[in-house]
Amino acid sequence: MSTSVSPLSTAVAPIEQFFKLAQTHLQAQTLIKLVLAHHVGEDKTLQRVIVRPVQLKNQPHLSFVYRHQTRDITKNCPVDQGLALLRELVGRDFRNAHILSPTDDIQLAISKKGKPTLRLGKAELAAPTAQEHNRQKHRHIEQSRPFLHALGVTDAKGDVIPAMSRKWKQINKFIEVFENAMQASQLAPDAPVSVMDFGSGKGYLTFAIHDYLRHTLGREASVTGVELRQDMVDLCNGAAKKLGLEGLGFDHGDVRDYPADAVVNVMIALHACDIATDYAIHMGIRAGADIIMCSPCCHKQIRPQLLSPHPLRPILQHGVHLGQEAEMLTDGLRALLLDACGYDTQVFEFISLEHTNKNKMILAVKRAEADSAHTQEVRGQIRDIKSFYGIQEQCLETLLQADALLP
Repeated sequence: MSTSVSPLSTAVAPIEQFFKLAQTHLQAQTLIKLVLAHHVGEDKTLQRVIVRPVQLKNQPHLSFVYRHQTRDITKNCPVDQGLALLRELVGRDFRNAHILSPTDDIQLAISKKGKPTLRLGKAELAAPTAQEHNRQKHRHIEQSRPFLHALGVTDAKGDVIPAMSRKWKQINKFIEVFENAMQASQLAPDAPVSVMDFGSGKGYLTFAIHDYLRHTLGREASVTGVELRQDMVDLCNGAAKKLGLEGLGFDHGDVRDYPADAVVNVMIALHACDIATDYAIHMGIRAGADIIMCSPCCHKQIRPQLLSPHPLRPILQHGVHLGQEAEMLTDGLRALLLDACGYDTQVFEFISLEHTNKNKMILAVKRAEADSAHTQEVRGQIRDIKSFYGIQEQCLETLLQADALLP
């Protein structure tokens, strides 16, 4: 992104310039959306606010979507009231504000000391569609993108092949989760992004994240897929070469011994079986990744170790319950270990992959500052849980301790 500013910036403060540009795009009907991120307000569950122009009863409005950890709240305001509300939120409750239009990418960042910085750049976004309240659902990836046809998601006309509709939905949901993680992370808005995707398979999500970073956001990005099956590696590299995609490649390798000497900003591992998820998370922490995204399955390590403590013994005598308990404990401990290593972590339902009914995701975003008191509290919680269930070893904890990565 270019950091140059228009002549207006020499006479107008960054925050005022930001709102003048927002009004200009609103009047020209070229505002796609405005995103408020880096929340510092009192409501700890609020993550960001997404604002879009809509038409209600033939009158222009701004639709505010308050995105919380577990729910979204929508509030519609007339444009003047909406702009006034935005002025209240920017600087007080949010330190970052982002305008997206078909031609401009405008980012306002406010430091902890209150100093605003405005960055203006060019964007390559699809033009806004009719701004009706019941408009077509927003997609994070354009259906016409060439990689979708190359991978067999769409046909020659750009229509989604019926058998791939679930994959199309999964791609967009994945990018939505990634977009939210990017906005919550400490990654600089104009810094290059390095992504490692372990178990990349046919590369659907690897190509998608590369396209989102390079095409939608216009950012410099290097994306590497790592896969055990050589035929899949060859297939994906062939498609990337045919499409002429720079900064995208696929390697043959295993997360357990893959070298991670380079900088990794984003670590992804979807459907990493059993302790492969632990190795992936460990690599992400070791590499100092800003974002870690895992979709685990096959929780085998913890289950044989579990005791059935009173009063849970009558419930855990059933194998299906014991398996669910092992899954909950395994992923719960992973989340706590990530927390102890300085990450804000969420565990939530995702969209299941085509070869498994598992639909859980662990999302971790690195915090700006360490909190030693909080870390020790979390370490105590981990010890108590292990003691209660008789757990002697958890793979991720062992890996972190061996590398002295666990505070």
